[in-house]
Amino acid sequence: MNLELQDKIIIVSGGAKGIGEGIVKVLAREGAIPFIVGRNEQDNLHTVAAVEAAGGKAFQVVAELTQPSECMKAVKTVLDKFGRIDGLVNNAGVNDGVGLESGNYEGFMASLHKNLVHYYLLAHHALPALIKSRGSIVNISSKTAETGQGGTSAYAAANGGRNALTREWAVELLKYGIRVNAIVVAECWTPLYEKWIETLPNPEEKLKSIVAKIPLGNRMTTAEEIADTTAFLLSKKSGHTTGQLIHVDGGYVHLDRALANA
Repeated sequence: MNLELQDKIIIVSGGAKGIGEGIVKVLAREGAIPFIVGRNEQDNLHTVAAVEAAGGKAFQVVAELTQPSECMKAVKTVLDKFGRIDGLVNNAGVNDGVGLESGNYEGFMASLHKNLVHYYLLAHHALPALIKSRGSIVNISSKTAETGQGGTSAYAAANGGRNALTREWAVELLKYGIRVNAIVVAECWTPLYEKWIETLPNPEEKLKSIVAKIPLGNRMTTAEEIADTTAFLLSKKSGHTTGQLIHVDGGYVHLDRALANA
């Protein structure tokens, strides 16, 4: 399917690794020009080089998104380079394990800045350009907002905020024809996920038990599958879809887990 994303300028926060990297590579494959916003220049450039080696185009800007001024700087860098923004993918974040019992105020607020505040700030600063282009926003979210996980109050709260902002922005931006949707991720294999699994007792057994509970195919979601849906939501092919929380998770959140063992 031709998603008609040729030469579209799309910001992808956290686009150097994991799900973000998958999104950047799929967008470039579709002919778009993804602009990575990430804190590590070496990681950013590594992904840009991989895109270019595959025949695509990508750019990057280094930004510490927990700092409000850096969010503004990142958007300005994109506009200075291209003069327009056609799409925004809010993706950067980390499940940092700030719980209720074990956490504190400082950790909770820091986690919200890592995982939620920059979603708002990047969208706020990019909005004038998105209005001009009638662009689209996709927020990457997590099942933790709906299912809970335990020991991760801040991350769950941030994802609840991501989901709420998706619906709120979809309403506010109707008058501009800007569509806003979210992809809710459950069990997706990324370097961060692998790092988390390795911290657990008997990581191989734990991974097997998780995979066994994923109804469709008894396997993890791939970053590319998240990316394919992201590209579709950014494109005009999803032209009447807005305010949706779309679960790309093999049925993990909503289907009966007993199906996985049937």
